[in-house]
Amino acid sequence: MRDCTEHAYAKLNLSLDVTARREDGYHDLAMLMQTVSLCDELRLRFRDDGQVRAGSNLRYIPGDERNLAVRAALRFLEAVGESGQGLQIDLRKEIPVGAGMGGGSADAAAVLRGLNRLYGNPMDRKALEQLAQQIGSDVAFCVAGGTALAEGRGEVLTDLSPMPDCWFVILKPGFSISTPELYKKLDSAPVRIHPDTQGLLAAVEAGDLHALCRRMYNVFEEVDDRRLRTVAELKGRLLDHKALGAMMTGTGSAVFGVFQEEGCAREACEALRREVKFCCTAKPVPRML
Repeated sequence: MRDCTEHAYAKLNLSLDVTARREDGYHDLAMLMQTVSLCDELRLRFRDDGQVRAGSNLRYIPGDERNLAVRAALRFLEAVGESGQGLQIDLRKEIPVGAGMGGGSADAAAVLRGLNRLYGNPMDRKALEQLAQQIGSDVAFCVAGGTALAEGRGEVLTDLSPMPDCWFVILKPGFSISTPELYKKLDSAPVRIHPDTQGLLAAVEAGDLHALCRRMYNVFEEVDDRRLRTVAELKGRLLDHKALGAMMTGTGSAVFGVFQEEGCAREACEALRREVKFCCTAKPVPRML
């Protein structure tokens, strides 16, 4: 097999807590993470010239090592003793860039899964996740996805029971938010409210969607940033359309609402599509490995 196709699924944060600032400048996190059906599509093709490159339907996506997908391919090929092997990564991007949905991380994880398959599965899930940690904080989660608690920098993963059946409506306004900038602002003022992580875990294990939605919370929504006023407005619009709960994912700028019924989700999406740059529906995706 000389080529394969892999889907790179977006992630949503159902909760995001910053628990401490570490001496290395990073932060300890506690996040309830969920893979969703919105995805990029990647085609991996071996090249004969020894180069590892990426191409995309979005012209501004870099094709070199600035792209996490390229970095993941180089790390995998090195790990299996194939450093000189060339690879072409063709990306069809559907996940919004700069949304807090882990698009780049999902692409990198998809490359790891796809290459592992092309080489006859020399690595198990644990080995792939350890390799993923060298590439980016969310890449390890995106390798297997599903529903999980992510701690540390996001690489300490605990598998959870699948999220109760539901639908998401995902909105992204016409701007992105700098992750380092939000962390800097968060460090300048103490976090006043933390999510009830244990209550969230109990709700997931009980399959109680309403209890889960009541407890969803992202500490970054309290940061003093004018763009978060738009985030708050979008959350309100989702709740107006009968979402059980609404939250910003990651450091934004995407916002999502949780709906029990497909019809309600699709009606909300159709109504809100006129108000935002990006709007779609999605479903939870179970663990892939």
